[in-house]
Amino acid sequence: MTFTNTGTTAARAGTVSFATHIVGALGIDWATITTNQPLPAPLAGGASTTRTYTVCVESWRVPLGMHVDTRTVTATWS
Repeated sequence: MTFTNTGTTAARAGTVSFATHIVGALGIDWATITTNQPLPAPLAGGASTTRTYTVCVESWRVPLGMHVDTRTVTATWS
């Protein structure tokens, strides 16, 4: 993911949240697991940075025939 600070001052900290859905074989959304990770900081005003995150879900939550789908990503800077 690429994060861009569109402001003029440095962002010193923050959190990125991932909403990962457990989806059944028929497309039914069985559960949503939210995980949080720190944002790459500090990030100077006007700068961009790229970071790769791994989202993990316990195997027992995803039985045979189901899959995971991360649908929502939210970043909060402070």
